[in-house]
Amino acid sequence: MGLSNFIFNLRLKHSTNNNRANLLRKKGIRIGNGSDISANVFWGSEPYLITLGNNVRVARNVTFITHDGGMWVLRNLNKLENADKFGPITIKDNVHIGMNVTIMPGVTIGNNCIIGCNAVVTKDIPDNSIVVGVPAKVIETIDEYYEKNKDNVEPTKNLSLKDKKQYLMNKYNL
Repeated sequence: MGLSNFIFNLRLKHSTNNNRANLLRKKGIRIGNGSDISANVFWGSEPYLITLGNNVRVARNVTFITHDGGMWVLRNLNKLENADKFGPITIKDNVHIGMNVTIMPGVTIGNNCIIGCNAVVTKDIPDNSIVVGVPAKVIETIDEYYEKNKDNVEPTKNLSLKDKKQYLMNKYNL
């Protein structure tokens, strides 16, 4: 990694979410409004092939892969001289990408999707889907996810860290 990449990554790590999005846009990533992007994301060697819609959350250690590294083997076998293979990655609106997810070249993730932690997304994901696994597979719709969880949630989203801790400590008798 060159000095300029090191400095860029350092700035990215220590920036606010808004500044992080602006820095990533300078690398060519198209990012919609209202996104929440962790500092520890690997954007691949062709970040300009990545598009994030509005209200996309990208958790820690997500990896975007925009090229097929397997071409290395074919080039070395003299099967495809100078060959490279690329694919853009498109994440549509209102998507949560969990920790340690890997998204492969040429994938589109539809609107209103949740990608579970550690999933490897190798194919397009339809709108309103929850996917998990290696390779990632649809396990339910967003409506099924809502029905399953609507009666088991906590009203802590807008609490301070102190108030949330107290609420949870009381709830679980800790």
